[in-house]
Amino acid sequence: MKKITRELVILLAGILALAVGVLIAVLNGSMDIGINDIANALFRYSGSLEDMLIRDVRLPRAIAAVMVGGSLGLSGALMQGVTRNPIAEPSLLGISQGATLVVAVFYALGKSATLFGTLGASLAGALVTGLVVIFFALYNPSNMSVPRLLLAGTALSTFLISITNIIGLLSNQSQMIGFWIAGGFRNAGWSEAVLAMVVGFIALVIAIIFSPKINIVSLGDDVATGLGANPKKVRFSALLLMIPLCAMTVAVGRTIGFVGLVVPQIVRLTLGEDYRKIIPYSFLLGSVLCVFSDILARTIYDPYEIPVGIFTSLLGVPFFLYMAGRSKG
Repeated sequence: MKKITRELVILLAGILALAVGVLIAVLNGSMDIGINDIANALFRYSGSLEDMLIRDVRLPRAIAAVMVGGSLGLSGALMQGVTRNPIAEPSLLGISQGATLVVAVFYALGKSATLFGTLGASLAGALVTGLVVIFFALYNPSNMSVPRLLLAGTALSTFLISITNIIGLLSNQSQMIGFWIAGGFRNAGWSEAVLAMVVGFIALVIAIIFSPKINIVSLGDDVATGLGANPKKVRFSALLLMIPLCAMTVAVGRTIGFVGLVVPQIVRLTLGEDYRKIIPYSFLLGSVLCVFSDILARTIYDPYEIPVGIFTSLLGVPFFLYMAGRSKG
């Protein structure tokens, strides 16, 4: 009974925090907005400056932050479940950096920065680096250990970011590429918000359906095989699901790290090891973390904007060091 109560409390608190976060994101900014202005923009649109600011700028940005944060939490939960590694996360294993690298090449070649062009570039980069991670993880079972996976992911991430910075310098696109690496939702509009909703919700439904198999694999390969599951197939399927998720988060929110590390761990500590709960709650709490990080990014140094990734890193780096210190190979 206590466990059910805890789950309900976290669910209601998460939904309330998310609603409050979206409301604050719409209200606060360089121009103050009132509750009545939100109601007018949503139900009695007149084309005023306040209406356009709410409908076309702040609301889609808030939705994009919610969906990207949820997708990052979801991808972290998936990766930690199938690798049985508590510090696995797309930005720590190079998948997000691979997507950013191809976007940098995209800009360096002078291609127009359309949403779907950027998404395609992100998808190509995430696919290549994702397959590299999959091959490394599945090639030898010992590669699933925390030290090996962390070392390989750190090396791959550093290499990809170094190449990305070199491309930025050679193509005079350092400022633009630096913004991508730092992360943020400055250019998020309705196209980005709709893309994030479609990809995020589809991936969430698939992951929830897939969660019982992740539960089995998280028990270990021998147990999973004894229960009739194919661990390699489950891992491959889960990591493939993460590739379009990572591509979308890079295309919409750029490179935002550590959300997928911190959130699933907090959920696991409070609700246990059942991925039927970890997956949806990671999506919810990842949304909360990202929307409040975006609020801080927009308002803490107004009128200038700070990259969202700075705030998630301030939370994530100490948590990462703590998890790495207590993990055993």
